[in-house]
Amino acid sequence: MPIRSMTGFAQVKGELISQTDGSNPPRTALAASQSNGQLAFSLSLKSVNHRFLDLHFRLPSGSDSLEMQLRRLLKEKIARGHVEVTLSLERGSSEVLALNRPLVTAYIKAFRAAAAEFSVAAEPDLNTILRIPGALDSARDPEEGALESAVMARVGEVLDHLNQMREQEGRSIERELRQRMEHLSEAVKIVQTYRRTVLQNYVDRLQTRLQELLGAGTDRERVLQEAALLVDRSDIQEEIVRLENHVQHFLGLLDENGEVGKKLDFLLQEMNREANTLLSKTSGLAGDALKITEAGLAMKAEIEKSREQVQNLE
Repeated sequence: MPIRSMTGFAQVKGELISQTDGSNPPRTALAASQSNGQLAFSLSLKSVNHRFLDLHFRLPSGSDSLEMQLRRLLKEKIARGHVEVTLSLERGSSEVLALNRPLVTAYIKAFRAAAAEFSVAAEPDLNTILRIPGALDSARDPEEGALESAVMARVGEVLDHLNQMREQEGRSIERELRQRMEHLSEAVKIVQTYRRTVLQNYVDRLQTRLQELLGAGTDRERVLQEAALLVDRSDIQEEIVRLENHVQHFLGLLDENGEVGKKLDFLLQEMNREANTLLSKTSGLAGDALKITEAGLAMKAEIEKSREQVQNLE
């Protein structure tokens, strides 16, 4: 599976059409374009980045079975992201609406009972009543399970469209990440070039400082031994090697494809830690050693920009 972004949008439309012939009972079929049929629908998927798979459904009432099927399918096809699933219905122009008498009657009774209890002179507004969800029902409801079947017949198509968009953006992010790793590698090479300068800088500073503190009679060999121990602890070779290994591991994960977002994010955290250690070990140095500080700051900038992109990978 190619690397995917967690951001994408896709939508498909379909329609239920009541068909009747003289010998067969009415049946419901699926059409790709809207006409004056019984019921049209629009199914859309919108996804953004998230730590885990977070599914949110906006479906018509009574769609529990459909939601379960959609949830099961989306879990199979999508690994991470906040995904909003919206199913909207649209009645055809020839659709006949019928009054939901039990609901409207109950509302009017409740309204008048409240008006009488609080001594308010008022009558229910018909416009308000008809806007109550369910107050108007279709006189020709689709057969049981027909909408569910029609939607499930198109969900594969909308998932394909969504993943195509996510893969396209994923390829763009991958190209940028590879460029960032190239820049990071160049900064690491610069640090390696000036590493010996840093070590010599430490030796010179320590020798000067110790001679100032202990006087001219200081044992030169002892000073160099102490300096060597401190320089060894201040050596940045270990950080350089780790950064190089992390970059190669990062590129290897990009080559593997698939769900690599979390792994890449962890590697970038490790790179940032090594860059911080490198900068702390070389702080306060002058001369050519300042080149290491500049390169270290450039590393952190590339790492931070890479993390911004990785946060959106599945």
